[in-house]
Formats: sequence, C-alpha cells, structure tokens
Amino acid sequence: MSSSPTLSKELALHQQGCCFVAGLDEAGRGAWAGPVVAAAVIFPLDVPDLAQTLSGLRDSKKLTPEQRHTWFERIQAMALATAVGLSPASLVDEINVVQATRVAMQQAINRLAISPHYLLIDHLVLPGIALPQDSFPKAEDISLSVAAASVIAKVTRDRMMVHRHQTYPAYAFDRNKGYGTAAHRTALQRVGPCPLHRLSYKPVQVLFNRAVL
Repeated sequence: MSSSPTLSKELALHQQGCCFVAGLDEAGRGAWAGPVVAAAVIFPLDVPDLAQTLSGLRDSKKLTPEQRHTWFERIQAMALATAVGLSPASLVDEINVVQATRVAMQQAINRLAISPHYLLIDHLVLPGIALPQDSFPKAEDISLSVAAASVIAKVTRDRMMVHRHQTYPAYAFDRNKGYGTAAHRTALQRVGPCPLHRLSYKPVQVLFNRAVL
C-alpha cells in the first residue's frame, strides 16, 4: 500500500525561507485528442493544521470523479494561488508532448497571482524558468502541492473535453476525454480526426491514414 502525499518537502523549504512553494503537474499527455493542461498550486504553509485539512487528497488518478470535483473546490478555496496553462494539440504535434508540457507549465507559473520561490514538479525539469526547482518521479504521491496540481489540471481538462464534445459529438469526448478507448478508435476509423486530434501520435496517424484511403 503506497503512502499518502505529505507537506514534508514544502515545510522543509518553508523553514529555509521559501514562503511560496508551487506544486506543478499536468493532465492529458497520453491522450489522442485535446490539450495538455498543467496546473500550479501554492498553499499557505504557515497554517498550522494545513496537512490535516488536506488529509485525503491524492493524485487525481487515485480519486473518483466525484472526489476530484470536491477537492477541486477545496483546493481553490484553501490555496494562496492556483493557475493553469495549456498547450493545444497543434503545439503537441509541432514541438512534441514533452516540450508542450513544459510550455503549459511555464504558462501556469506565469499566471500565478503570487510569484513562487521554489517549484516542486512531477518528473519534468523546466530549464526556461529561472527558479529553484525539484523534479522527481511520482511527485503527486509524495507532495500534497503536486497532488493538488494534478487535481486542478485533471478537472480543468476534463471539463474542457466535455465542453468540446458539443462541437465534436462523434468521438464521445464527454466520456473518454480524448484518450484512446475502443469507442474513440471506432469513431476515428469511421469519420477520421477532428482539429483536436494529435496527428503526430502513431495510433491517430494509422487511423487517419486508413480513413483517407
């Protein structure tokens, strides 16, 4: 059984004088369609019972949709600052998904109402940001700030894809959120891709080529 994320890293940095520590994570890197969405979250680390208040917060993938929506509202209410950034499918195709994720994260940082002193990032390093940072795998399982960012990014992206379902109903984006489900594959085979699809992704390429033949 995996341990729950904590504020250990954040509080250690706070004791070193970093008052504003931002956790960053993304959603949608593996999807066939839609943007990559990144989020940044800064919690008030001087609140004594903050860790207890955040008890139960997990990586977004380990929460139900209902739990994610509940935590989304709680995080927005408790955080000093939250922000999101996104890279559309066209940018993913142009510069690759890793670079597009960095762009989205940089947007999120730049949109924060408070300038962070330190960044905790899931997996990626941001060489374009002149801030001290710690990047480590499975950061959403270790840091509550990163877990919170994972929830903000996931819920934001899911809501965007549900909305885009109204424009492109053939792909059932309201259910699959752009990921490669069997129904999504069938829709691509039947009608081909839409402007939200990432044509650089091999499964989409294969299905697109079949659709135009």
